[in-house]
Amino acid sequence: MIDIIFIIIFITCIAYIIQYRMNIKKAAEMSTQALFPRTEREFNSILIPAEWKEMQPISKHSRSYQYVKWATLAALILLFILLVVVLTTDWIESSLFSSAYLFFILIKSVQHKGCLFILSKGVIINGKFYHPNQISSYQTEKIIRWHELYGYSTRVDNGYKLTLFHKKSWLNPSSYVVVENEEHLKKITSFFDHQGIVGNHKEQTT
Repeated sequence: MIDIIFIIIFITCIAYIIQYRMNIKKAAEMSTQALFPRTEREFNSILIPAEWKEMQPISKHSRSYQYVKWATLAALILLFILLVVVLTTDWIESSLFSSAYLFFILIKSVQHKGCLFILSKGVIINGKFYHPNQISSYQTEKIIRWHELYGYSTRVDNGYKLTLFHKKSWLNPSSYVVVENEEHLKKITSFFDHQGIVGNHKEQTT
């Protein structure tokens, strides 16, 4: 019974990793048609969570794209090795939690650093294209003192958290980036409004 559960989890992970790889490839191809960002200044104004570095273009020759490409291959090889170990030994019976944690690490290891591209008929965020009908709404927040992101970086402070809420996506219900200035935030939200994506501004409370 445990072996069957493991195989189901294994197949799910394989499907997720392959689909993620295809999403990144599609994003790289479509990002060349982006309405925003287009200039170096616009790219620099978008900060990616965790490292808070400026967003970089996606291309098949970029370092981030190549990382996802080879990390996907490595993750698939490791998953197949793990499957063989599980099916030929009783390791899984004593290490179910460790196996689940390993699956989680492998999935996280192939993820792109993050991005936001506005297209004429949709949005690419964190390496995946969303049609406007797949986005329920967007929300903006000024990052001032007492905000959850305040203090992570001097460039994040007094910037704007821009969150997109996805429809029918319980694994990833929302995605966000930080926009450094109001000028570019208004430009982004004007594209959203034009595509019929509703939004609101969340006021900071103390």
